[in-house]
Amino acid sequence: MGIRFYKPTSAGRRGGSVSDFADCTHPKVNQPEKSLLVPRKKKGGRNNQGIVTARFRGGGHKKMYRIIDFKRNRKDGIPATVLSIEYDPNRSARIALIQYQDGEKSYILAPDGLKAGDTISNGPDAEPKVGNCLPLEKIPLGLVIHNIELQQGRGGQICRSAGCSATLTNREADWAQLTLPSGEIRRVSAKCRASIGAMSNADHMNISLGKAGRKRWMGRKPHQRGVAQNPVNHPMGGGEGRTPGGRHTCSPTGGLAKGGKTRKKRKPSTSAIIRRRRPGPRYSGG
Repeated sequence: MGIRFYKPTSAGRRGGSVSDFADCTHPKVNQPEKSLLVPRKKKGGRNNQGIVTARFRGGGHKKMYRIIDFKRNRKDGIPATVLSIEYDPNRSARIALIQYQDGEKSYILAPDGLKAGDTISNGPDAEPKVGNCLPLEKIPLGLVIHNIELQQGRGGQICRSAGCSATLTNREADWAQLTLPSGEIRRVSAKCRASIGAMSNADHMNISLGKAGRKRWMGRKPHQRGVAQNPVNHPMGGGEGRTPGGRHTCSPTGGLAKGGKTRKKRKPSTSAIIRRRRPGPRYSGG
């Protein structure tokens, strides 16, 4: 796993870099399991009524979605062999193709250190080693985990992107205490499952795209600044010449972009948060 830099044959090549895919079993061949592929339809940032709900989306390269087993609760006690570590265009981390002893194949999120030929298992009786999935009540304290459930049986929802991991710090009664990558400390039911290890492809954050075209390949359009728009389109638009905005940065609907409250005040899971994450460096206190 590393980053490859090309010779500066053009302006885009000079500043761009790509992954060397050394952590993949077949770095130069992308042949996913066909039985675990489904078409992925593009939405262009629009909802089911055709209204744009996410701006600056559209285009991008065609992709097939890999069906990932986030729950890992159907094959408890049945060992599985890792066939290959593969690239997934739909996420930043790598995925692992595994085959259970009964012949069924499945995709899972690949943690750092997992390689082809390894044996993994699921369930409360599984050994707490890299790649295994077991309830939080069976995981030793201090271990690094990923793909953590917030509700029992729903499947992993947090710590799923490249390089992410959480730490199991404490257990009390039916609750487990986790320290998340953001610094937030929260309680989760000890019956919820998690996988051992940190997510793979930690160098993903160090890759430089190098040119705007690579962002378009990902389905992301250029982002237009609010101060460059008309007053009818954005609260920060209008004015003669270039204006600094005259207010804190906000969205087209007026919501604060830096430090604004986005969490519902009466959300039921708020009581499970022991310590909120620290705000970013641009937090204005508003």
